[in-house]
Amino acid sequence: MKHLIKPLSGAILAAFAATAAPSVFAQGKDLKVALIAGKTGPLEAYAKETEVGFMMGLEYLTNGTMAINGRRIKVIVKDDQSKPDLGRTLLAEAYGDDKVDLAVGTTSSGSAIAMLPVAKEYKKVLIVEPAVADAITQEKWNKYIFRTARSSMQDALAAASTLKSGSVGFLAQDYAFGRDAIEAGKEALGATGSKARVVHEEYAPATTTDFTASAQRLFNALKDKPQPRVLAIVWAGPNPMNKIADMKPERYGIALVPGGNILPVMKTWKSYAGTEGTIYYYYAFPKNKMNDWFVAEHTKRYKMPPDMFTAGGMAAASAVHAALSKAPNAKNGDEMVAAMEGLSFETPKGKMTFRKEDHQAIQPMYHFRIKKDQKTEWDLLELVREIPATELPLPVRNKR
Repeated sequence: MKHLIKPLSGAILAAFAATAAPSVFAQGKDLKVALIAGKTGPLEAYAKETEVGFMMGLEYLTNGTMAINGRRIKVIVKDDQSKPDLGRTLLAEAYGDDKVDLAVGTTSSGSAIAMLPVAKEYKKVLIVEPAVADAITQEKWNKYIFRTARSSMQDALAAASTLKSGSVGFLAQDYAFGRDAIEAGKEALGATGSKARVVHEEYAPATTTDFTASAQRLFNALKDKPQPRVLAIVWAGPNPMNKIADMKPERYGIALVPGGNILPVMKTWKSYAGTEGTIYYYYAFPKNKMNDWFVAEHTKRYKMPPDMFTAGGMAAASAVHAALSKAPNAKNGDEMVAAMEGLSFETPKGKMTFRKEDHQAIQPMYHFRIKKDQKTEWDLLELVREIPATELPLPVRNKR
């Protein structure tokens, strides 16, 4: 298989975003996909990575033609600014006015949750990427919702699998993502057989810059508890790990346990060599043909390897490509749902599969250690172990 290696030009990107063709799965008609992301606002770095990965994924999977069986794929990109009301409006616009056949989005869990009823109203598929809140594939789910992104519980199960005993304190953002993640974290400890005990949960506004009070409450709660004592940080956006570390938690025998983050954030963790955590994706871990191309091509174009949200975008593109290839003549969303249930597709992480019960993509995760000897700017992590999906007992809770 040959793949284009030239960067996508502005003209080509503009063509991808065109919206002229009708949305009927008939031979020769364009296939239209909406990509909704929070391109402005607090999560814009994640959204921009998702878009890059999505477009590169379609390029790779179509050999650069941006077509499936001679039918062009048109991508309509919309910015919901991570605002739930706007996300809901833009998805309705995509289904109703733009007549897209599939939609992908969005960055914020709050906005994604607001979009779910719109997919049900229009009876069209929404592939959620990269929002992680468990509610998306649990109590807020409907049959038109599929998710390539990992869920909070998948994150939590991966982290819990590395902690067998001791005491845990959590620091998280005080909104849907943070509270959802901590609830999942507490449950995951039990599900994986860990004997570790959660002794304190600390929630701070997403805009917090001074973590002194929060950190001190966590230190006080942990300092006399059984070892190992860990402070787990779950945070989207600028990460507070360095600020917490400056307060010297090691005085109390407390170790910081970071969740995986984007490369520019993890790049600031060099002084924490030996610290371990878990992550959705790190470019050097998966070994497969798609990831090899992805890493080489992204590095060539952007002077750095692909990041975790870039990989998520590519996974979503692969799901779209697989769905449209399997059901090119689907007449409606119900037929597309039937084609996608149980669907497997290749991603930079390897194969993912949409579980039939709740349409969550089942996938591996990674246990990492921050490297002591970092040979290059982005040589940050070493692989402790790939955690297979079979070791992540993800519950089904969508009341289908």
